[in-house]
Amino acid sequence: MYESEIAKRKTFAIISHPDAGKTTLTEKFLLFGGQIQTAGAVKSNKITKTAASDFMEIEKQRGISVATSVMTFPYKNSWVNILDTPGHKDFAEDTYRTLTAVDSVILVIDCVKGVEEQTERLMEVCRMRKTPVIVFINKMDRDGKDPFDLLDELEEKLNIGVHPLSWPINGGRDFKGVYLLHNQTLNLFESNKTKKADDMIKIDGVNDAKLDGILNAKDVSKLREDVELIEGVYGDLDMDYYLDAQIAPVFFGSALNNFGIQELLDTFVEIAPNPLPRATSLREVAPNEPKFSGFVFKIHANLDPKHRDRIAFLRVCSGKFERNKNYKHVRLEKQFKFANPYMFLAQSKEVMEDAYPGDVVGLYDTGNFKIGDTLTEGENFTYKGIPSFSPEIFKELINLDPMKSKQLEKGIQQLTDEGLASLFVQEMGSRKFVGTVGELQFEVLQYRLEHEYNAKCRFEARVINKACWMTGSEADLKDFMKYRQNNIAYDKDGRPVFLAETGYILRTAIDKYPDIKFHTTSEH
Repeated sequence: MYESEIAKRKTFAIISHPDAGKTTLTEKFLLFGGQIQTAGAVKSNKITKTAASDFMEIEKQRGISVATSVMTFPYKNSWVNILDTPGHKDFAEDTYRTLTAVDSVILVIDCVKGVEEQTERLMEVCRMRKTPVIVFINKMDRDGKDPFDLLDELEEKLNIGVHPLSWPINGGRDFKGVYLLHNQTLNLFESNKTKKADDMIKIDGVNDAKLDGILNAKDVSKLREDVELIEGVYGDLDMDYYLDAQIAPVFFGSALNNFGIQELLDTFVEIAPNPLPRATSLREVAPNEPKFSGFVFKIHANLDPKHRDRIAFLRVCSGKFERNKNYKHVRLEKQFKFANPYMFLAQSKEVMEDAYPGDVVGLYDTGNFKIGDTLTEGENFTYKGIPSFSPEIFKELINLDPMKSKQLEKGIQQLTDEGLASLFVQEMGSRKFVGTVGELQFEVLQYRLEHEYNAKCRFEARVINKACWMTGSEADLKDFMKYRQNNIAYDKDGRPVFLAETGYILRTAIDKYPDIKFHTTSEH
């Protein structure tokens, strides 16, 4: 029914370790998509001109992407949706959730540093979900690792096969460009930070005599040797292996200098998957089903601090989303319609009339949405695979101004609904514990509570080892919750959670209550 629209959609996330050049790459994609005319560079965590995808004030100050941003642009015959993710490890959970909303991934690797720990963790999630991956090895104009060593490192550390589709001619100060293995073209390097690269030079393979007039003898000889070796080892790219997330095509370039981006983008729109079927609590839902359904994977409060707006990001999974049409909010069992649904074109938001599978829609929200909520045209199912994880650091929220209790209450509810941190509330004394993956989130929370909600607070560290959700018989759970009442709190959905102070206390509870299962994610 919507086949032609679905066939145009490519929805992907860009993931990387901090400083690998992810935000710069996003910007260059927008440049090629005609959404921005010149690109502003993000350098060493100090913003010279704010990157188009970094929305919030705190990001502008730090120069790191704290919130996942969504951008849409047309390219050739495709409609591309990019979800830019925070590279910083403290915001890993936001990135994991974003990966639930995409059909493929571009992974950015810094050629100087190679594969870093955070990259390994992100790739585990892609492997778990069987998300197809394309690798872009960035910063080739800097002195980095040998390209063959990088390929070995990718295979070894990321547990995925690789297949180079472009190959660098030297590296660092001697970087001359890339040879495109799949269409036998040459792209010569010139440092160009703001404009698009010039046309490629078409040659008839590496043995074309024309090559000898373009590069010096040493470079030509090395390139011919490398290409012969690559073709012998890797052969042709097996598309089924790529789509099954067993093999990752690899490109080389320099995002800052706009180099190697076009080849990457052209290949991406050609081979990346269109929207795929998704699992729900009832059945698998195919994108071309006539009835609309979608889920909220992110909530962002106060995109514009002047207007107190809160936007829920909804991934369309099936059918057609239409403005001003009633849809069922499955968890609340209520009908909602949206007068101003948004799409995101670089820094501008535009009201949209309709959206198709793969698209990301911004819905104005007055507090009705939580992450993982499903909208349908009437069916009762929820999309699966959007868990909360047990945090690693727990602190108690202390109000510093009793006159601003309401503002603090509202602020912490809204910011934790965004997924910035987890909130656990104890009935006894209404104590609030906030859990995060890293220290940086507490800074962001404190800053945003003060600047957006006018509420002053501090966070005091508490000894909590794990937050565990529990399943078991009603009688067992009631007995356990009475036995450990001082360690029971409730999550954002009102579910009881056991806050175990130490690993030993958790093991004791597991031994004492063998019929209760303790889970470290909310989706079990």
